[in-house]
Amino acid sequence: METNEVVYLAVKPNYVTSVLKDLSSAVRAHTLIVSIAAGVPTFVIEKHLPDEARVIRVMPNIAAVVQSSACVYARGKNADDGDCDLVTEMLNCVGLVEEMPEDLMDAATGLSGNGPAYVRHYGFVAIQALADGGVKMGLNRDKALRLAAQTLLGAAKMVLEQHVHPEQLKDEVCSTGGTSIYALHRLESCGFRGALMDAVEAGTLRSIEMGQHHLDNNK
Repeated sequence: METNEVVYLAVKPNYVTSVLKDLSSAVRAHTLIVSIAAGVPTFVIEKHLPDEARVIRVMPNIAAVVQSSACVYARGKNADDGDCDLVTEMLNCVGLVEEMPEDLMDAATGLSGNGPAYVRHYGFVAIQALADGGVKMGLNRDKALRLAAQTLLGAAKMVLEQHVHPEQLKDEVCSTGGTSIYALHRLESCGFRGALMDAVEAGTLRSIEMGQHHLDNNK
């Protein structure tokens, strides 16, 4: 292995143990293991490697393919600031990066790691549904789709770039007796917010369950 080598553990969680058994003999003090295995804590990975192994657990999402991922990572017991800087530099190429304590990685997985799945069901459907609404009211289909997609993109960029709380932005849009507050009322009546919160909770609990499974199997 080369000096300061980085090994990416990009496998399904159920394959982690067998892969680490094959990898262990090749890991040295200069080797940094970057794991993208969902729900697998750093100490579980470290257990199968030499004592000096440096491990960082990463959770990106599929939006990395368009440089718009929300990425989080947690350092293992031996990972140093230089390792974290390297991982941050790498992840900055594909989106937003935040370091997390290990005990919050499951929650981050439930929110941002699984986010594209929610987007497929809610975001993409929301874009399609908004466009359908526009078509129903007389807009051209192509223009309606572009307007709907740009509306969601614009909302996300305002939160990220202006550093303003979404509630404040919502209040600025919803003028008294205006169209936005009437539309928002209908969304709230249909349980939109609660459904998204339930999805984040379910994803978090599943990530915890997967981690516990690895702990139980490696006792």
